[in-house]
Amino acid sequence: MSIFQHPDRFVQRHIGPNATELQDMLKQIGLPSLEALIAETIPENIRRATPLQLPAALSESDYLAELKEIAAKNKLYKSYIGQGYYHTLTPNVILRNIFENPGWYTQYTPYQAEIAQGRLEALLNYQTMVSDLTALPVANASLLDEATAAAEAMTMFYGIKNRKNKKNPANQLLVSREIYPQTLDVLKTRAEPLGIEIAVADPERMRFKEPKIFAILLQYPNSRGEVKDLRATVERAKAAGIYVIVTADLMSLALLKAPGEWGADAVVGNTQRFGVPMGFGGPHAAYFATKEEFVRQIPGRIIGMSLDQKGQPALRMALQTREQHIRRDKATSNICTAQALLAIMASMYAVYHGPDGIRKIAQNIHRHAQLLEAELSRLGFQQLNKAYFDTLRIDVLEKAEQDKLRELALAQEINLFYDLGRYVQISVDESTKLTDIAQLVNLFAQLKGQKLEATAEQLAERYAAAFASPKIPEQLQRESDYLQHPVFNSYQSESQMMRYIKRLENKDLSLVHSMISLGSCTMKLNAASELIPVSWPAFSQMHPFAPLDQAEGYLQIFDELERYLSDITGFTACSLQSNSGAQGEYSGLLSIRAYHLAHEQSQRNIALIPSSAHGTNPASAVMAGMKVVVVKCDEKGNIDVEDLHKKADKYKDQLSCLMVTYPSTHGVFETAIQEICQKIHDCGGLVYMDGANMNAQVGLTAPGLIGADVCHLNLHKTFAIPHGGGGPGMGPICVNDKLKPFLPKHYISDQVGGVQGTKAVAAAPWGSASILLISYGYIRMLGAQGCTDATAYAILTANYIKARLEQDYDVLYTGEKGRAAHELIIDLRKFKQLHVSAEDVAKRLIDYGFHAPTLSFPVAGTIMIEPTESEDKAELDRFCDALLQIRREIDEIASGAASTEDNVLINSPHTIHELSADEWSHSYSRSKAAYPLPFVRENKFWASVHRVNGAYGDKNLICTCPPLSSYENEAECEA
Repeated sequence: MSIFQHPDRFVQRHIGPNATELQDMLKQIGLPSLEALIAETIPENIRRATPLQLPAALSESDYLAELKEIAAKNKLYKSYIGQGYYHTLTPNVILRNIFENPGWYTQYTPYQAEIAQGRLEALLNYQTMVSDLTALPVANASLLDEATAAAEAMTMFYGIKNRKNKKNPANQLLVSREIYPQTLDVLKTRAEPLGIEIAVADPERMRFKEPKIFAILLQYPNSRGEVKDLRATVERAKAAGIYVIVTADLMSLALLKAPGEWGADAVVGNTQRFGVPMGFGGPHAAYFATKEEFVRQIPGRIIGMSLDQKGQPALRMALQTREQHIRRDKATSNICTAQALLAIMASMYAVYHGPDGIRKIAQNIHRHAQLLEAELSRLGFQQLNKAYFDTLRIDVLEKAEQDKLRELALAQEINLFYDLGRYVQISVDESTKLTDIAQLVNLFAQLKGQKLEATAEQLAERYAAAFASPKIPEQLQRESDYLQHPVFNSYQSESQMMRYIKRLENKDLSLVHSMISLGSCTMKLNAASELIPVSWPAFSQMHPFAPLDQAEGYLQIFDELERYLSDITGFTACSLQSNSGAQGEYSGLLSIRAYHLAHEQSQRNIALIPSSAHGTNPASAVMAGMKVVVVKCDEKGNIDVEDLHKKADKYKDQLSCLMVTYPSTHGVFETAIQEICQKIHDCGGLVYMDGANMNAQVGLTAPGLIGADVCHLNLHKTFAIPHGGGGPGMGPICVNDKLKPFLPKHYISDQVGGVQGTKAVAAAPWGSASILLISYGYIRMLGAQGCTDATAYAILTANYIKARLEQDYDVLYTGEKGRAAHELIIDLRKFKQLHVSAEDVAKRLIDYGFHAPTLSFPVAGTIMIEPTESEDKAELDRFCDALLQIRREIDEIASGAASTEDNVLINSPHTIHELSADEWSHSYSRSKAAYPLPFVRENKFWASVHRVNGAYGDKNLICTCPPLSSYENEAECEA
């Protein structure tokens, strides 16, 4: 290090244990060095021989300075492109207190409902907002993007329609010709492996005599911006027993009659324009609303109301809707990551503006479009949309005229949407001002050799009377109310809103409180320096379909990040498009499928998957058109090599791939991994490696070294993107040379298109592009040595916890030399005879101020702990002390000192309401319940509800807020 380099190195901020703590931890483990630990953990034959080829580490200040130079290469033009993405005004109270607040973005998925009530309420608000605006009774708590939400609707209705008719299924989806092209591309990608046919037609000309049609998909308003009366088409489809899916602009539904009011079975779309920046494609929360009869088939997560064990209202995730973990190889969806943080922002946007504010924003958008149409008509331009919400379609007739318009627009830093070399579309939005309208009118006036004489204000006066008559057919104008619940009518001042946001935040445990030691989920530091650039306008305000020469900064980051990830994985190419880990699995399997098809091996459709695999693995395989064959695991938790050889030989001619997680889901580096991969290759198959546990590989080994052909990377785990309370996530895939030609494509970034089923897997060409900055910053500030050190320290902290706990708890699986990888499984099944379950231990940890480890996965009755490299020894010790004290509490039950019917474990978590009540009926003290160890008093986190009764909520499903009219009086409303 240069003597002039700033001493404040990021690696010291990211990695928790310091040099002194390192020695103390090694002493506890019983080894002389970190190198000795790695030697006993990672098999020598797969260890990396050369260091990572990454740039030198940058200090935080140097990194941000360099990134500002890269950001300056982006040309931030005013966008009127539309096509599902719009400028929006994020209320600063939401930007500051949610989007930029680690108390909101470092939370984990709300599986532990008692410490997630704030986030669950915000997501219930989201479902209510979507349900109200679409006029359908059930909505989920968000999906990845509009295109994949449409694909989820397609597969849901395909499954429902053919549940009893599998031999001769109805397999055609009839799609409106007026749908967004990115949605059509994703539909085609998702449909082909499942044998679903996509037929495209004009809505008015759709015919339903063909018995193989199971559903139609319509766009409202359509991709041209036109608002059409689709009711006749819907009625004919319904009469033929065909399901109706509508993709709708949620903001437009503030003025337009909702699809649920005219017969839609499902309505999907995006909530981006509800205060979420475009971010060059994401992340944004997609919505999915449907009828009550389909509630048990709806993909993704649903938040529902229930009761806690004291009979008080409480929220939780309803119906265990992560169907991929239940149905696995029978699942129709692999949805795991949602877009919780962005859904929360969108819901808060509706809370802050309320129904009147949302309606006025929509009216303002529409009136700006009306004003622009009037002026362009005065100039002699023909506007083709008879009815519209926010988009005009201008016929410029001659290509030369369009080329001239494009040139003039770019000179004034304006992006329009050009269609078929003849039409120009202009989509206005919430950010559009009168001065913008004046600029646009002047732009078109120049084509006519004229100049606008009126000021913006004079324009508004000139056409004020016209605004009383919206350009929406009377029969399609919305008459029904929405957002009538008190939550949407109570927080319109910033003081009220700020306090509401903080009140919800205080109900949720996040990384700002304590470590979250979830096995397989890697809840590491999400550094502020990594997050700051996501809010910069140069990155956050770019339209994903802007001309690529305006995105030079973004493209540089994509190119560099792809090279870094390829080096880290030992592969040669990378696609950044997949915007979740499960979608990365799917993308990788599509690449394998395309490879086999290109080599005329279409019969290769068998995926071998170990029994210990994540539930998304078999679900993704089914979605990619594969059949799942399960491979056994042995008593040590490793893949049963004999069973694998047997099944690989049996299906040799049909074998497509093996899906394997490494290190294993059991937290062990299996020594036979190269033999396993070679066997698959010998049988003509390829190897897909699930990258969930890459935090134990980076810099020390690599998927390419073990023999894999493709892997996905959970950037929201290993590479520091926050979990955001259940999303966003990113799941890029890296591949070797043989799969490089089969990476996903997108019509925006690659005009050639994909190869045999490897077209778009997400709506935007680089998925949720803006959060790629976080992983880019992680790598640039850590550098090669820092990324490698992070892996080594992750292995260190797991083995330190193992060493502290193994005298009191059974560690289920270890490697050949007795070491854990980066996570370990604690077996709690023997305490069942004392009526103590793994859930009791998980809930009791809440009283100590900790989120539970992963509960009962991959083995029922266990907890899986992954401490990460970011936690220092003091925090690790607090966590271990808590578990050791819980063991003493279990021993008290075993000895009879504590009652089996009334003890601190089965009654946990304890709330402040119970502890401060006048009466205390338990056989143990209040202090034992609330402050079991001295450190708890220093920073007590209180659960806001008692243990939640999930079964009650599933039997009495309520997944939206009741409307204001359902309350009989003001007191009941307040309650």
